[in-house]
Amino acid sequence: MSSSEKNFAHVALLTDYGLQDEFVGVMKSVIADIAPHARITDIAHNVASFDVRAGSLMLARAIQYVPRGIVVAVVDPGVATKRRMIALEVAGGEGILVGPDNGLLVPAAAMVGGVERAVVLNNPDFHLLAPGATFAGRDVFAPVAAHLCNGVPLIELGESVDPD
Repeated sequence: MSSSEKNFAHVALLTDYGLQDEFVGVMKSVIADIAPHARITDIAHNVASFDVRAGSLMLARAIQYVPRGIVVAVVDPGVATKRRMIALEVAGGEGILVGPDNGLLVPAAAMVGGVERAVVLNNPDFHLLAPGATFAGRDVFAPVAAHLCNGVPLIELGESVDPD
């Protein structure tokens, strides 16, 4: 069964944001506002800043224990650049990994059988309007995760791309 036929009820978060400011709380608030039924858990928020390799290893070690649903991972030295933001369907449609297209999600996807479908998150209908500088975790990744929990099909989030 593909993700287009499912509603998800769980979002797990992994970031390099730390817990000394409002960033994690804001992401959780955006998800809760759009998808109040969704349960949110933290994998980690203490990945060393911009250390994609460390974040990808942390996520790969954790993925088999994360409940069915959405994983939002944000460790992004390419923030404010032209790097793509993506969502990857994995595990026979049982999960979707959401984050930057910088290699962060790839080891975790491999641990659960590989990527079945992928989209670039370029449909602004499922993003927040950014009042100032874009904060991708708040403006793109969190709302996309929440919309997936509300049953929005993966393909509506943006343009399909080669899963490889």
